[in-house]
Amino acid sequence: MGATGIPTKLTQGSQTRGGIGESTLRPDGTLKVTGEFAYASDLWHEDMLWGQTLRSPHAHAEIVSIDISEALAQPGVYAVLTYEDLPTDVKNYGLEIQDTPVLAHGRVRHHGEPVALVAADHPETARRAAAKIKVDYRQLPVVTDEASATAPGAPLIHEGRDDHHIGHVPHPNIVHRQPIIRGNADEAARRADVIVTGEYEVGIQDQAFLGPESGLAVPAEDGGVDLYVATQWLHSDLRQIAPVLGLPEDKVRMTLSGVGGAFGGREDLSMQIHGCLLALRTGKPVKMVYNRFESFFGHVHRHPAKLWYEHGATRDGKLTHMKCRIVLDGGAYASASPAVVGNASSLSVGPYVIEDVEIEAIALYTNNPPCGAMRGFGAVQACFAYEAQMDKVAAELGMDPVEFRQLNAMTQGTLLPTGQPVDSPAPVAELLRRVKAMPMPPEQQWLSAGETADVRALPGGLSNTTHGEGVVRGVGYAVGIKNVGFSEGFDDYSTARVRLEVIAGEPVATVHTAMAEVGQGGVTVHAQIARTELGITQVTINPADTQVGSAGSTSASRQTYVTGGAVKHSCEAVREKVLELGRATFGTYHPAWATAELLLEGGKVVTDGGEVLADLVDVLGDEAIDLELEWRHRPTEPFDLHTGQGFGHVQYSFAAHRAVVEVDTELGLVKVIELACAQDVGKALNPLSVVGQIQGGTTQGLGLAVMEEILVDPVTAKVRNPSFTDYLIPTILDTPPIPVDVLELADDHAPYGLRGVGEAPTLSSTPAVVAAIRAATGLALKRVPVRPEHITGT
Repeated sequence: MGATGIPTKLTQGSQTRGGIGESTLRPDGTLKVTGEFAYASDLWHEDMLWGQTLRSPHAHAEIVSIDISEALAQPGVYAVLTYEDLPTDVKNYGLEIQDTPVLAHGRVRHHGEPVALVAADHPETARRAAAKIKVDYRQLPVVTDEASATAPGAPLIHEGRDDHHIGHVPHPNIVHRQPIIRGNADEAARRADVIVTGEYEVGIQDQAFLGPESGLAVPAEDGGVDLYVATQWLHSDLRQIAPVLGLPEDKVRMTLSGVGGAFGGREDLSMQIHGCLLALRTGKPVKMVYNRFESFFGHVHRHPAKLWYEHGATRDGKLTHMKCRIVLDGGAYASASPAVVGNASSLSVGPYVIEDVEIEAIALYTNNPPCGAMRGFGAVQACFAYEAQMDKVAAELGMDPVEFRQLNAMTQGTLLPTGQPVDSPAPVAELLRRVKAMPMPPEQQWLSAGETADVRALPGGLSNTTHGEGVVRGVGYAVGIKNVGFSEGFDDYSTARVRLEVIAGEPVATVHTAMAEVGQGGVTVHAQIARTELGITQVTINPADTQVGSAGSTSASRQTYVTGGAVKHSCEAVREKVLELGRATFGTYHPAWATAELLLEGGKVVTDGGEVLADLVDVLGDEAIDLELEWRHRPTEPFDLHTGQGFGHVQYSFAAHRAVVEVDTELGLVKVIELACAQDVGKALNPLSVVGQIQGGTTQGLGLAVMEEILVDPVTAKVRNPSFTDYLIPTILDTPPIPVDVLELADDHAPYGLRGVGEAPTLSSTPAVVAAIRAATGLALKRVPVRPEHITGT
């Protein structure tokens, strides 16, 4: 620093307002909180029709016949489509395995599967017409769990499988299997002074996004279709839609509409193909919007899981080995199950050093609801189990559970069970130290408040079930590890187009990507990156569409890393073009053009010493520099199918939680008093958004811990609670204070040293809450969500 406090050497973007590191406001924030933001369900077009889906009332049944005549005869109905009306031989779709029918043919495999489509001039007309479609079903036996899926003579969910996973699974009703073997777990077990086992279960969690599935398909004069839709991955949708329609991809033009949350549930298709089929058949725009009931059937959910774990440890607290088996229920169709298996297996050891492991993870085909991507993606289920195990081992050894975790915590350089080294900071012990050191919330306020106590702070809340009688407090800790980005050799890249020009006498950058803004704040960060790299203040973010190259999915905590990396890369290339232009135009006027380190700051070309060489407006003149470039992170590789070895993940993120709960032991009601989090984010590009992501992920983990579960009838495989009346999510009254301690230890492999943020807090919040309930009640609690009857024993 110089005497004035100004750095003697400038770095690119260091003097730019609104760049990275600042909590700039979201451009969509005010519109959303005032109710003025246009979501996909608000789409409208002159002369549009309304689409409706007829869904199966059975989980497994043969379709004997379909009679659409009465529906077609209804006034206002323009089209009724079944499987027989599909225009090409491509009748299935899927993220990886194309096993999902556009419309059911021959049989249905899960409750709510689409069977037929209706287009009509009014949504109520479409609904009533769909109800008049007569489908004759012959019910078939249902497959609901591992035992029924793999029993001799079990019904095959998909006969004649030919996907690339079928060669290494022991049964056709197993989608994918991933073992991981390192060292010798049996031999290591003989060195253990204590061995602890446990069986755990995780229920089906729904993404519960507030904006339902919706979109508008508009037929075009060139025979193509324009689709405006709420999704997570435009180009993946395009790759699946175009073949079914029989159109080249350039005739299926997709534009992102306002997305009301996603969390993985929009990575698979919902109404996209259906809307396009109806629009092309009728020649009119068709809008489809699911109601809440239909939304529960219109997207995948988090995989339910059963997990078996064994850990050994020496008397001084060092873990000797780990064995585990994880069974994920993928439901009727594959969706993202293979990748979820890869995550669950490779992250099943947790953020700990264990040299001898024996791991197996599988995903099943069943007649239960299809499951796929949801925030945490396989790591959530594993974290609940291994953190319960850590508490059990610590208790068996008589050790403090936090100190036991710190003793076994991985660090930079640790070899994972897959053989991959952790080659960036892994501050697991430090995060635990920080979260434990946070001030504890005040003791039970009702102890001194008596009858004036605020019942909202007590279990049961405004139902006024207690004033403190039978209420006990518990504290629990947990920590987790989550991968960032796509893994196992997937070509994970993004594309960004950046244009720099002079508009109204001021340099303006336009950033165009296909990134789906689903609420994560990517549009804010992209503008911050452009300001930083181009040294300007005016940045426009173009709507996301398929007229620019793929940005990949808004999932896996990858968008700031990968699409942010693409924006940075394209901006750097534009900046270099600007400097080349400046050297050609002004190079003879000042030697610094040839000798100095040149930067763009404050709309000017400057040296790193701060000397101004030219205004950016003068350098650009009438020129516009416009570049579209791809950017990739370093490559990963598939896990070995027999040993699980391989450099499978590009980055890891870590978060730790401390939960403080109060439990009404008489009624089994739980109030989470505080849910503190410490997380390493590498570099906080927008600190306020980072804290918001951590608090949001933490809240979803709280939901899984104590209330959220899709209930499926074990006999019929039908969903019992497809509504927000019966599927409960945390409200503002359920959500406690969530203090956040952000640690910034840069990952040198990532743009700006950042880490993906959004998923890690969803992992450890769930087991921390359950650990606190265990501490309060003394109960084992091996399943989530924890219900009142699990506490009362009734």
